[in-house]
Amino acid sequence: MESQHSFLSTEKENILSVDWHKLANNFRDKYNHKLAEKKYIYHYKKDVTGIPKFPDNLILRDYQQQAIENWLKNRGRGILKMATGSGKTITALAINEELYRQINLQVLLVICPFRHLVLQWTEEAEKFNLLPILAFESAYSWHGELSRQLYNIHQNKQKFLTIITTYSTFISDRFQGQLPFFPEKTLIVGDEAHNLGSPRLLSSLPDNIGLRLALSATPERHFDEDGTDFLVNYFGKVLQPEFTLKNAIEKQALVKYNYHPILVELTDKEALHYAKLTKKIGWALSENNNLEDNHNLKALLLRRSRLIATASNKLIALKALMKNRLDMKATLFYCGDGHINQNERQLEAVTRILGKELNYRVNIYTAETPLEEREKIKKQLISGELQGLVAIRCLDEGIDIPMIENAVILASSTNPRQFIQRRGRILRPYNGKKEATLFDMIVIPPMLEREVWEIERNLLKKELKRFIEFASLANNAENAIEIFTTLQENFGL
Repeated sequence: MESQHSFLSTEKENILSVDWHKLANNFRDKYNHKLAEKKYIYHYKKDVTGIPKFPDNLILRDYQQQAIENWLKNRGRGILKMATGSGKTITALAINEELYRQINLQVLLVICPFRHLVLQWTEEAEKFNLLPILAFESAYSWHGELSRQLYNIHQNKQKFLTIITTYSTFISDRFQGQLPFFPEKTLIVGDEAHNLGSPRLLSSLPDNIGLRLALSATPERHFDEDGTDFLVNYFGKVLQPEFTLKNAIEKQALVKYNYHPILVELTDKEALHYAKLTKKIGWALSENNNLEDNHNLKALLLRRSRLIATASNKLIALKALMKNRLDMKATLFYCGDGHINQNERQLEAVTRILGKELNYRVNIYTAETPLEEREKIKKQLISGELQGLVAIRCLDEGIDIPMIENAVILASSTNPRQFIQRRGRILRPYNGKKEATLFDMIVIPPMLEREVWEIERNLLKKELKRFIEFASLANNAENAIEIFTTLQENFGL
């Protein structure tokens, strides 16, 4: 209970004494003037001071403008729920620039779940004239520089400091030891903030920083209402406008898509294993449905998810699908994190079928692929030297591969966040990319005994709802929904 109290103690009002509505009105008036003039009213030249400066050639979208205004009206707190590809990073950096201009903000602190996101943030931050310290490796590479610049801020020898770090570095003793020295006028930005809901990370968030912004397409934590509540208590409420996948397609922030669900059955052996796991999940849910506290439930759901993701019949379906599509380019094959048998992971089996059996030019792309290799692979995709990537976990980690036009998703997930991110990330716009095509392999649950079936019905209802919602936005919505409607009828849902 002690740690829970520390989370909830952050509900207090923002410590800065500022007329927030005046700030919001100033922003709206300035931006309306900018749009009328068709140019930004401040024309900055690139310099090396690291002071926030709005890019001359950037025009914010209407929903980004509204999000900034609403965050300011909410007294410098809030969660922006915006779909993948909608420009969350740009919105956050625009808020940062606005705060510097209006209240002389001194520090921007961005925390990201992964190293590659630190680099993606850096690329965008530099467009706003920022010179960030990158803290995601050995403390020797950043600790001294952070101390020096914080000292300069306090001595008025430096106007602005930007630091971008990973979650793992942020919770380290070396970084936590620096937080008391961050000035009052600091903005903390939590990227992919749904990941911050765990007790370990939440307890590391600083009370002394009052300006707080969280970014996530899906801030709600799966099977963890307490973690979601704690996030809201720290960062503030989810602000309007929420920017959905539908909004992103309508605003052309994401491309249109064709959606082809491919239904796959389990083998007899897999079906038996599935039934046993489902019965145990039902028992675990009846005891405690909080995923964060119930480690047994978490383990069972993970085991069943891996069973579904690596169902052996998916390989047969993959080969049948690709036999007539060997000229298809820029394709992502998204695999599950598991083994087909004792000797071969699904990742390896898919690579073998595509490369050796079908002569389809692919390479493996994982979280462990070095940054230099990733850039090389992207160039090979663009040139056509590679036709596709066989990947694992990358769609859950903010990987940016916008040139992907086609995807075969072999990995299923009951987690709404992963479902949205895995499919939405493929819709990122790219030069010449008019639409995307998704082939989604979906495991049909086996017929179960009556007691177990009641548990399965509730789980399956939620999953089918997400599939139908996604199908309804597709170019071929009628055909895609028909498949799910048939499934719905067959299982009496």
